[in-house]
Amino acid sequence: MPSNQSLSPVIRVEDVGFSYGDALVLEHVDLAIEPGEFVGLVGPNAGGKSTLLKLILGLLEPQTGRIRVLDQAPRQAARRIGYVPQFPSFPRDFPIHVEDVVAMGRLGIGPRFGWYRAADRQAARRALDEVAASDLARRPIGKLSGGQLQRVLLARALVGEPRILILDEPTANIDQRAEDDVFDLLAELNRRLTILLVSHDIAFISEYVSRVACLNRTLTCHGTTAIDGDTIQRLYGGHVRQVAHRH
Repeated sequence: MPSNQSLSPVIRVEDVGFSYGDALVLEHVDLAIEPGEFVGLVGPNAGGKSTLLKLILGLLEPQTGRIRVLDQAPRQAARRIGYVPQFPSFPRDFPIHVEDVVAMGRLGIGPRFGWYRAADRQAARRALDEVAASDLARRPIGKLSGGQLQRVLLARALVGEPRILILDEPTANIDQRAEDDVFDLLAELNRRLTILLVSHDIAFISEYVSRVACLNRTLTCHGTTAIDGDTIQRLYGGHVRQVAHRH
């Protein structure tokens, strides 16, 4: 993990509030993520996780408080964030090859917008190699398994050479073996990148992340050793089924 001594947080959320009309979604949210951290963001549906991600990515503006990313406003820092959405932003039957999907992450970088340069192709191949998916480069995107698609989307996020990686439920639609593989890969990437990851599986991510940020309109942070049944009960309420994972 990169050293974070004497460095300011790469993501700082200060007293942020946000509402959709009369529906209060976020209230007095504070979060500081240090360089080199791997932070898991968990919480119930409609607890505000997606809204907080949109605010950090600069897609929404906080109505109260402020957010700084790499000491800049989120929109200014957007190029230095690699983002992996929960669902692909293109139809799976679209006639495009894997390498082209990854190269899409380079659009807007360099002197020409909308055209892939040789440097973009080389960057796409390097990113595919880093996620162990070089063999998929010429395969149609619609022919991939869930685990393969997740690696391709991760390569697309990495191809722009970000400093921060943000992932929204990256293992929601893949099997357990592929889930293990993705998290092992993220652990390797965490050696050079700060990572913020949204997940529902609090028990599983606790084995990988350095801290868990629990969000249900307001936010509290826990070290992974402090996550227990009482913490989960307070966060989610009701009866929560915990899934046992074997490695």
